[in-house]
Amino acid sequence: MRVFAKKLGLSVKTLQRWDVSGRLPAKRTLSGHRFYTEDDLLIANGLKPIEANRKTVVYCRVSSSGQKPELKNQMLAMEAFCLGRGLTVDDWVSEIGGGLNFKRKKFLAIMLSMLKGEISIIVIAHKDRMCRFAFEFIQELATSVGCEIVVANQLSLSPQHELVEDLMAIIHCFSCRLYGLRNYSKEIKENLKNAIDKPVQYLAELSDREIQC
Repeated sequence: MRVFAKKLGLSVKTLQRWDVSGRLPAKRTLSGHRFYTEDDLLIANGLKPIEANRKTVVYCRVSSSGQKPELKNQMLAMEAFCLGRGLTVDDWVSEIGGGLNFKRKKFLAIMLSMLKGEISIIVIAHKDRMCRFAFEFIQELATSVGCEIVVANQLSLSPQHELVEDLMAIIHCFSCRLYGLRNYSKEIKENLKNAIDKPVQYLAELSDREIQC
């Protein structure tokens, strides 16, 4: 950063102020250190316009809190991948949540930002880091707004046990629904039987329950 400031004939504090104000946003490493590129030098000298603040975002995800060490390794692997590809990352986003859950806060924030045209590239380790299903649909949405989803395809970062857990989650979800339907059906049958066998008493009890509620 000092070298860049010297090239522009500015102080480091001035660059920091420009970064905060958005006049010349700095790039950041995974550890949070500011840095600038040759393109930033052209922008600062008025030779290249800022590209509507479209960002490059890295998104990493694991399913459970017990996988936090793996999440850290995933982030480091993505940093190495981006350096190797020459990608300058603006935002590093990590999240804990199941791949079947589309209500992840950070995931939704990225999707909304993407649809607004604020993101040019999203980098993920593997397709299932974004979502377990419907990745192709999200990719089509991204393409429609000029956003590219770069998949590193690092299979080692997509453990098989997560797939098993997600499949079990699907089975559990449908089992609960079926169990709920059976209980609901049973309750209807009991209410109907009581209404036929003891209509007056049953209606009185039902009315009392409603009053108490």
